[in-house]
Amino acid sequence: MAEHISISNISKYAGQNVTLRGWVYNRTDKGKLCFLLVRDGSGFAQCVAFKGDLEPEVFDKTMRLPQESAIIVSGLVREDQRAPGIPGGYELGIKQIEIVQEAELDYPMSLKDHGVDFALDHRHLWIRMQSQWAILRVRAAVMSATREWLNNNGFFEMSTPILTPAAAEGTTTLFETEYFDEGKAYLAQTGQLYNEANIFSFGKVYCFGPTFRAEKSKTRRHLTEFWMLEPEIAFCDLDQLMEIEENMIAHIAQTVLKECAAELKFLGRDASKLERVFAPFPRMSYDDAAKYLIDLYEKETDPERKALLKFEWGMDFGAPHETELTKLYDQPLFVYGYPSAVKAFYMEPWPDRPEVCKSVDLLAPEGYGEICGGSERISNHDALLARIHKEGLPEEAFKWYLELRKYGSVPHSGFGMGVERVVAWLCGIEHIREAIPFPRTIKRVYP
Repeated sequence: MAEHISISNISKYAGQNVTLRGWVYNRTDKGKLCFLLVRDGSGFAQCVAFKGDLEPEVFDKTMRLPQESAIIVSGLVREDQRAPGIPGGYELGIKQIEIVQEAELDYPMSLKDHGVDFALDHRHLWIRMQSQWAILRVRAAVMSATREWLNNNGFFEMSTPILTPAAAEGTTTLFETEYFDEGKAYLAQTGQLYNEANIFSFGKVYCFGPTFRAEKSKTRRHLTEFWMLEPEIAFCDLDQLMEIEENMIAHIAQTVLKECAAELKFLGRDASKLERVFAPFPRMSYDDAAKYLIDLYEKETDPERKALLKFEWGMDFGAPHETELTKLYDQPLFVYGYPSAVKAFYMEPWPDRPEVCKSVDLLAPEGYGEICGGSERISNHDALLARIHKEGLPEEAFKWYLELRKYGSVPHSGFGMGVERVVAWLCGIEHIREAIPFPRTIKRVYP
């Protein structure tokens, strides 16, 4: 019996007889030759059937195999730089073929262009396409590299609740549900508050899972359900937080470059731009960023572009503003010290500037914008209580959170990283809906 192998390892078996198990991604016929592009989950490889090598009825059936038929093929691996596939450069000469299941002829996601809505309606099939497969492979590498860096740097992974009794990031973006006799509960916007409790037991922690925002946003950067990494660190100030972020992001980028080179190449990603992602990252204060954007706005002469660039101190950045700021550097950019009015209630005020908080956003280059957002947290009980009252939040729901400031409170910081935004940036794709297997948007909850 020939050894069963994965396509990702096919280069190791040149000149050997092997067996592949997978699905027919594409089929082309040239008289006595039939070319099958086969995928097995680890990659795509060309398999060539020659009429003289197979029984006539078997070859005839191979010539008529529909797309997505499940097959098992055995044969000789040959090196051929012209052979298509991912990684490519090798093909298998078919000596035996077993048809596990012959797919029906009306496969909806045929190899042609499809509209976005049609593709999303068939997302369960669209993820089989080479581009989507490559993106989601990068996603898996991002998540693995993230955990690897954190675990190797003394962080403990904690599981935080999906159902919470109160808002953490603003009351207007909550998904609400009835919770037995306890009243209302909400899908979590963040696990951060719970991880602030965890640091007093473990020092450095992170949670990694789905979060929910009921924002009625239609931008290419927003989903209603997305995956977020949230580290939290005791005895950590804003400068130390930025060092953690930049070292982790650099590790993620370099890991993806190494482990997903074939996927990035297929996606047409310019890898040289990712090779520049190394610590330290440039840093800019919100004040300086605002000054730059205001000057840019005042100098702009095109009315349409001027309207997009309109800015004044105190505003949060929109996508056009983030794009302009990231044009200044070829690495991710830290912007720190945002106005308190545009940030969450738990962020530590800047000394002698209560209108500014110790917050920081990390903006990805090439116009991809914010991929991480973090801050020092308010560690004083009375100051936090005052902010809760100012924001009109229910004090009773935050009783446990306030108690953290009574028993051994210390300066601490944390951040959130949006997985899909990082994947979109690393892959060079336009919309984050392709960076998650089954996207949820304000008008889509199927399939």
